[in-house]
Amino acid sequence: MGNAKAVFFDIDGTIWDYTNYIPESTVQAIRTLRDKGNYAFICSGRCRSYIQNPSLFEIGFDGVVSGCGTMIEQGDEVVFYKELDKALVKRTIETVRSFGMKPLLEGKDYLYMDYEEYKDDPYGQKLIEEMGSRIKGIKESEGEWKCSKLSCETTGSNIEECYEVLKEDYDFIVHTSSVIEMIPKGFSKATGMEKVAGLLSCGMEDVFAFGDGENDIEMIERAGVGIAMGNGNDHVRQVADYVTAALHEDGIYKACEHFGLI
Repeated sequence: MGNAKAVFFDIDGTIWDYTNYIPESTVQAIRTLRDKGNYAFICSGRCRSYIQNPSLFEIGFDGVVSGCGTMIEQGDEVVFYKELDKALVKRTIETVRSFGMKPLLEGKDYLYMDYEEYKDDPYGQKLIEEMGSRIKGIKESEGEWKCSKLSCETTGSNIEECYEVLKEDYDFIVHTSSVIEMIPKGFSKATGMEKVAGLLSCGMEDVFAFGDGENDIEMIERAGVGIAMGNGNDHVRQVADYVTAALHEDGIYKACEHFGLI
């Protein structure tokens, strides 16, 4: 196959589904492509504190790009981490709340959310259940936040006006009518992927990326080969070089086979 390839995988909707089910074919594909001398990296919008499930790491990866490119690990080493300035975080919290949004701060070690804002929110309950002691209150951690990006619950809020106030500091990724991500300017899954490719001395023509959602768009476009899952949204499938089968239909395995990665 020539040069070693670097392959980057989104987690949610790509490696696993909403129940955290990972197809055995996906495990087999990732292990086989590494056995053949290629590299496999997680590349997720999730911050590192929210990537803890042992079933992910048992697959075997060469590293993790997390928080939309704000943290990079190669092996057991953290090679890059972008932490937001605390004064900016304080201003951001005040700003998003003034527009009716509920902030969720995402960091390397902890998520920060105020329980009273999320007590009736199913996603908030899921986080509390899964994260346990890795969740801290925003108010109780005043001035001690260590985060690299934010998400917000936005039901009934004015996203456009909020963006106008914060557009110099963040890029907004709108996932649904009720969820946005706020990523520091200049960072994305794509920039994280590019940094890793540089560390590996790997040309972008030898980079493959798998994704299914809105925050995968840049990564899919920037990779030498961008692959959308069959269950991906319309936008991701339109910009991809190749659309594989859905997650539950062995999509990762079939694409790896198609491109000679396994």
